[in-house]
Amino acid sequence: MNPSTIQMIGAALFAIALLHTFSTKFFEHLAHTRPAHAGLWHLLGEVEVVFGFWALVLVLFMFGVQGKEAATEYLDTRNFTEPLFVFAIMVTAASKPITQLAARLTRMLARLIPLPSAMGFVFVALAAVPMMGSFITEPAAMTLAALLLRDGLYQRTISTRLKYAVLGVLFVNVSIGGTLTPYAAPPVLMVASAWGWDLGFMFSHFGWKAALAVVINAGTITLLFARELKALPPAAATQEAYPPLLVTVIHLAFLSGIVIFAHHPAVFLGMFLFFLGFTAAYERYQSPLILREGLLVAFFLAGLVVLGGQQSWWLEPLLLSMDANAVFFGATALTAITDNAALTYLGSLVPGLSDEFKYALVAGAVTGGGLTIIANAPNPAGASILKGHFDDEAIHAGGLFLAALGPTLVALLAFKLL
Repeated sequence: MNPSTIQMIGAALFAIALLHTFSTKFFEHLAHTRPAHAGLWHLLGEVEVVFGFWALVLVLFMFGVQGKEAATEYLDTRNFTEPLFVFAIMVTAASKPITQLAARLTRMLARLIPLPSAMGFVFVALAAVPMMGSFITEPAAMTLAALLLRDGLYQRTISTRLKYAVLGVLFVNVSIGGTLTPYAAPPVLMVASAWGWDLGFMFSHFGWKAALAVVINAGTITLLFARELKALPPAAATQEAYPPLLVTVIHLAFLSGIVIFAHHPAVFLGMFLFFLGFTAAYERYQSPLILREGLLVAFFLAGLVVLGGQQSWWLEPLLLSMDANAVFFGATALTAITDNAALTYLGSLVPGLSDEFKYALVAGAVTGGGLTIIANAPNPAGASILKGHFDDEAIHAGGLFLAALGPTLVALLAFKLL
């Protein structure tokens, strides 16, 4: 390895951003104890701001060291499709008609399960919705599941242990639940075309194993917290009127169109703008769109794209120094400190990899996708929706890591042994 000055600066800033990510709760605490500068501390305590902030520092270094042309060329060559798509799909999936439909379907499925209402609801929200990510994409599944859990569980009086346990299972299950198809999970998407992985290959090598792990994770947490969930009073029946069927169908059409054209920003952003116009025209059937939350998540992912572009000089040789067995565990661990799609993308650029190596790289990347907020692209969306129900309105990185360890181990065993 012979890194350039900018690459070393990029690696250092990436490490600082990681430390900052694990320290957001500290900044939120400062916002409450040091009100004179509460605005600054709140800004630095926003997980979604962290990578965007340090990406700005990197770009300023580039302007100073390499000049304007090199800095702007670097930004122009980054691929921001994923942040833009996550923004569009997150806002669309969180619209009132979509979430009302998802809530109705979840309650219907929960009633079919012979469990008390709260237990059945949690099981369905953590099992069925994450696997929907294989068809509506993981960011959409994460948004729907987080909103359902926020309104159906987190807004009620529950323990902090249950909050973190549910969050850990949600993140892991969404990460592996998108592997039934080749187009829904970002780390799979990065390699599916290059390696010729079609629907049949994904289901036979990943999908059924992921589905089993998802059900085990959801069932385990439901049973572990059975006493607390049973003690919750029955959820009050909603008095909110449902929108006309045609409005819901139109929303589903917009959602489907954005998913279908997920790799074409000009198309899905155009559809999203028409969607915004439709929601404004029929405002009486809407609730406020989560534009702020969506923009913050997109900002987070864009910052990760900018900072991540300077990490291949040490990531690629590290991955290629491992055999297929080591890369499985290595990718699981590395995913915790870098976006899992970045790992698989680097693998897709290397010719001549064995089939065992390819499987191990992707399986490890999706297995570790729930360990941290930055491990999988949809995680910031879920964190943004649910963090207001945690102490100091911040999700503690250590708490999330510990909560996700058990579900991650289940996924690891499923992909490694089955």
